[in-house]
Amino acid sequence: MRSRIVVFGAFDRHNLGDLLFAHVAQALLDDRECLFAGIVERDLRAFGGHRVRALAEVAREAHEAGEALPLLHAGGEILSCDAWQAAVMLLDPVEAARIVARLDAKPRERDAWARRTLGQALRVDPVDVPLAPYVVASSSMPGLGDAAFAPVGGVELPSCDASLRGEVLEAIRGARPASVRDAITHACLLAAGIDAALVPDPVVTIASLFGERIRSHHARSPRLARVHGAFPTGWLAAQFSADFGDDATLATIAAQLDSVHRDTGLGVVLFRAGAAPWHDSLEVLEHIASRMRKPALVLESLDAWDLCALIAGSRGFCGSSLHGRIVASAFGLARVNVAHPSVSAQTTKQHAWAATWECRGQPGVVPVQAIGAGVRAALSVDRSARERRAAALAARCREYFASIRGALDAR
Repeated sequence: MRSRIVVFGAFDRHNLGDLLFAHVAQALLDDRECLFAGIVERDLRAFGGHRVRALAEVAREAHEAGEALPLLHAGGEILSCDAWQAAVMLLDPVEAARIVARLDAKPRERDAWARRTLGQALRVDPVDVPLAPYVVASSSMPGLGDAAFAPVGGVELPSCDASLRGEVLEAIRGARPASVRDAITHACLLAAGIDAALVPDPVVTIASLFGERIRSHHARSPRLARVHGAFPTGWLAAQFSADFGDDATLATIAAQLDSVHRDTGLGVVLFRAGAAPWHDSLEVLEHIASRMRKPALVLESLDAWDLCALIAGSRGFCGSSLHGRIVASAFGLARVNVAHPSVSAQTTKQHAWAATWECRGQPGVVPVQAIGAGVRAALSVDRSARERRAAALAARCREYFASIRGALDAR
């Protein structure tokens, strides 16, 4: 009988990176039977994801069967995701907007609501809800055994509440094995005496694992055929989260993307990398397209394989999504992230990723007024250098997953 493992993550909501983590974990864990679990039960197969079960239910069934299943945190910026953020992101956008408007300025009521909401999902008393709900310590639930961490992030962990930070550090300290995906998070753990591995995000393997599937999907998708028909000589895949939606920022983005077309001849295809609350908005992308003077197309699809095929078939990626960048990187393409105008610190997850893993000369994160220059610089990087870096990062991640398999086999 195949050994079983609980693969836990935020793939109980729509976000490109989270949806892909589950596919990557399943591929890299070989013949293990993966039980995909989130905080709540969701079926995201219509978007290229998985049918995800509630972690509490998976643990209950395992306990009743006399098992203690190992648990793998699949990836993502989970170490600094608090109860409020986790609870809101599991709502539909309309309900999330209503709750945020009512509670965001009331910390005590906000915390109580988040704990009640997550307590019901996790089947625990609200006072026992983890401060970082997507971080589960070893043996913290009957039915669950040792915990492991695929490369995860937490660049804001040093500035988080001390109680949350302490809870997260203890969970990682007890994990076998554990890894993080950027140097900032790694330094935070080292300062706490935790020698976790520094490993690239699991999505760096997307081309080596699923390249043929993505190319085949690209060839048969009517939505991608429309993109090809509009831009037969090539396009830039572009994405901007909902918080870029003020008029001045939209106008700047549109003007900068117009300059990209003028200088490169590339069309622009705008897409959403996530539809969960606090992610992307179709309306924002439509506003950008309507302000542009040059050719632009909005891809409405939220299917993860459509999005991967769009990026893989492009000349490069530009936007705020970290995983838009990583998918482009995995295929050896040009990429540049864009910082929101309010961001002044150099410690976002996008900055941290670029500083940790990018090849020489590859642009990291640029302000909106430098999108054109950033895209041109990204396109000028030698393609063979980008492909070598892609292969090296994928090999490093696959090597780490081999160590996870070894740890599972040794139990």
